[in-house]
Amino acid sequence: MIDWANINQQLVNGVVLGSVYGLIAIGYTMVYGIIGMINFAHGDVYMISAYLTAICIALFALFGILSLPFMLILTFVMTAVITGLYGWAIERIAYKPLRHSSRLAPLISAIGVSLLLQNFVRVSQGGRTQAIPALIEGRQQFGQGNASFIVSNVELMIIITALVSMILLTFFIKKSSMGQAMRATQQDMKMASMLGISPQKIIPLVFVLGSVMAAIAGTLVTLNYGSFDFSIGFMIGIKAFTSAVLGGIGSLPGAMLGGLILGLAESLFSGFVSADYKDVFAFSMLILVLILKPNGLFGTKDVEKI
Repeated sequence: MIDWANINQQLVNGVVLGSVYGLIAIGYTMVYGIIGMINFAHGDVYMISAYLTAICIALFALFGILSLPFMLILTFVMTAVITGLYGWAIERIAYKPLRHSSRLAPLISAIGVSLLLQNFVRVSQGGRTQAIPALIEGRQQFGQGNASFIVSNVELMIIITALVSMILLTFFIKKSSMGQAMRATQQDMKMASMLGISPQKIIPLVFVLGSVMAAIAGTLVTLNYGSFDFSIGFMIGIKAFTSAVLGGIGSLPGAMLGGLILGLAESLFSGFVSADYKDVFAFSMLILVLILKPNGLFGTKDVEKI
């Protein structure tokens, strides 16, 4: 007999996990779309946001701000602002001085920034696993009988927030003048410069927006699981990168869809095969995509302009 309840539960877990992967993958795909390089410090920006979430919540409680909705809104805003500044600093320090050098130099620089952020947090906050208490309680049950499944309120918040964030970002890129400038820069940076668009302003903005999306993911995951350490950015960063490649790196819808596909596949594999090998399965998907469809689901082939 098919256990529909377990299948539905694993699907819910996969959507939640995929929403987080998708939010982080957006940062990878935006940076690659503009400058054609991968920001390998992006996973550690997510890690920074987890610590900022805990620090903000502790400070608000210390100053007597106990209203949960108000506390969460302030936490999201402050974490996004500070993490955005980290993204801006990474672009200024690790990428701008090397923009016209070989493609290998910014890659090594980004890896150096990643190690710097990890060790900075380890020294300043300690190497032990940190934790915050559960703030959002309660759960909802959907369906009946064997087909029922349970979704916690914080998981619902993750799904809804990821969806709203993606819609708002898409609207910003398609409708705002700055978003149109970003798209023009992505299509042809030299032509955009000739038309009066400054890549010197667009590129840092892309890093900031990508970092803000990672901050949203970091805050949501911290509220959901409650524990984190200085090393969490590496693995989730690699999986988010896998999501970006799977969806077609350079495509925002592809990043979100790739995250959902990877999250669902990983959750179903963990629930019905083995949780011990879920990471192996995720990276096997990356290898298969690179072999069978290297441009991803929504990716396009690069055309060399001559």
